[in-house]
Amino acid sequence: MTGHPTVDGSVRPGWEAVREAFVQGQAQDPGHAQLAVHHHGRLVVDLWSTGAAATGTGGPGTGVPGPRPFGPDSVGVLMSVSKALVAVCAHLLSERGVLDLDAPVARSWPEFAASGKAETTVADLLAHRAGLPAFTADPGGTPLPGLLDAAARTRALAAMRPVWQPGSAFLYHALTYGHLVGEVVRRVSGRSVGRLFAEEVAGPLGLDLWIGLPQREEHRFVPQSAGPPPTAERIAAAVGGLGLAPDHPLGTSLRASAAEVAGVIEVLGHREGRAAGIPAAGGIGNARSLSRLYAALIGRVDGIRLLSPRTLELARTPHTDHLPQPAPLHRFDGPDRSRFGLGFELPRPGEPLLGTGSFGHAGAGGRLGMAHPESGLAVGYVCTAMTWEPSAGPDPRWVPWTTAVREAAGLPVPA
Repeated sequence: MTGHPTVDGSVRPGWEAVREAFVQGQAQDPGHAQLAVHHHGRLVVDLWSTGAAATGTGGPGTGVPGPRPFGPDSVGVLMSVSKALVAVCAHLLSERGVLDLDAPVARSWPEFAASGKAETTVADLLAHRAGLPAFTADPGGTPLPGLLDAAARTRALAAMRPVWQPGSAFLYHALTYGHLVGEVVRRVSGRSVGRLFAEEVAGPLGLDLWIGLPQREEHRFVPQSAGPPPTAERIAAAVGGLGLAPDHPLGTSLRASAAEVAGVIEVLGHREGRAAGIPAAGGIGNARSLSRLYAALIGRVDGIRLLSPRTLELARTPHTDHLPQPAPLHRFDGPDRSRFGLGFELPRPGEPLLGTGSFGHAGAGGRLGMAHPESGLAVGYVCTAMTWEPSAGPDPRWVPWTTAVREAAGLPVPA
């Protein structure tokens, strides 16, 4: 540690303990962070922490001229928190009757029926059950499209053969999720998922959230700092430990997924990557807007409610608890395996969110958005230092303030 972080912002009466807990959680964090909490649609916590060390600098090709001041209006990378933004768009279209989540994807995207995917449903995409957990090269030798070639990547997914029978197992679709659900959104709405989100969600609510950061907002962007990405050797060793043959489709997918997440972290450090609107991981925003989004999912915020109670209930209902992970990963199933609703993560020991009944989505490095409908809580947390290691349990930065938020709202706190 190089010094103590500076915490600023405000809390409403009755929420003072959250400030103290946020200070505690950020005490060892060299980066910057924001925490916002809405309670029954009202902003009750709006805090930000300026780390002792700058977490990002600009330079040639980054689109960022140098170290940036950090505050409540700063915006940063959301990583997989972005998946919830995409899910909101799908649920909006479902409510309007233009998208049937139980219908085959091929109904709106005919090319997707290729290679045994004719019966794959939109719900399979949202719940990570589609058997397409990573972008992989065609066995015939066709090279994999570049990270920012969205059209080519979408075509590749349409042609790809699933790693498992869709609907029979689940595994996190780290990057493919965004292109899969995003293409369905585009097919039925005529708009990219980034444009639909901007026009139907962020605009009406006044959110500083984007899937594709506009040039005019670049001056507010604060870069992230990432730890060293896994090396190819480490990835290969981990996959080899599963006992998979070198050419096993699941092993190929796992290696590809890990490598591509590292690639996305790199590309989001450049203006081109932030503008591209990578839907599974490239969202940009701040905690205040993330919390406001979740508040509008569970209730009214300035007269706006995004989803009906019925749609919300469907979104947070478990859709993978009854399924195994694909073989041989099923051997490692345990109490802390991932849990998914339709487009959202559900609480588990390593990512408890706000407890039973809550839903949300975490992002690589420690970002987090979540809500608990019964208590009226909605929370956004955005950080610049990517320090969370999911296999080790909850991010230590979350633990103090999550407890304080639950106590302030009268929710039970785990022993």
